[in-house]
Parts: sequence; structure tokens; C-alpha cells
Amino acid sequence: MEDLINEFTSQKKYAVAGSFKDETKYAYQILKKLKNKGVTVYPINPTLKEVEGLKCYKSVMDLPETVDVINVVTPPAVTENIVKQCSEKGIKRVWMQPGAESQDAINFCNTNSIKVIYNTCLLRA
Repeated sequence: MEDLINEFTSQKKYAVAGSFKDETKYAYQILKKLKNKGVTVYPINPTLKEVEGLKCYKSVMDLPETVDVINVVTPPAVTENIVKQCSEKGIKRVWMQPGAESQDAINFCNTNSIKVIYNTCLLRA
């Protein structure tokens, strides 16, 4: 797992899917950490226009480019939809924050050649 975490954290283009309505939310904290690290980061939320001065995208399919990693901080049912969009978009790495994962989403990643991290928070990596 450590090798996989190192591979994910060395990437330069991320998307973060989740709630950004308040700075105490994990999605917001992850977005800020990545942005401050100099990583290209795209927030994904269907109801917001902008976060931290960055354009917010409604879905994975709306991203302007294929990112290296998507970090998911959503309810499990939403995560299941997001991983399907990742497959369509060609995204090969998904990091499911604790609480975002479901066995169906994990299985989908494993059967569709998407590397997946779960049960570990990016903020602790």
C-alpha cells in the first residue's frame, strides 16, 4: 500500500470531488493541501461555480483534461457513479477517502484497471 500511496502522491494533476461549502470539510482541506503543494487541482461539485479561486466542475466528464488522480470525498452511492465516469474519462487512479468507499466502487475499480486507495486519508499521506 505504501508504494501505491507514493505513486499517487507523486502525481501532478488531481481532481477532488466533494463538498467545498465550508473550509472544515475534508474535500476543502485536501483541495487546499494539493493547491499549496503546487499541484494542478480541479474541484468537482455540481452546485458550486468556484472554490479557492478555481473553477468548479459539475462532474468528472466536465473536466478540461484527464487528471492523474481523483480524490473522492462523497457518499458511497455518489462514489460509485464517479468511478464509472473515471473509467469513461480514462482516469486510472482513484483515492476514496474514508467513508466515501463502497465495495461496489472498489470492485468496479479493480475490474476496470483503475488503481484504488481506500481506508486511508490523503491528508495523512
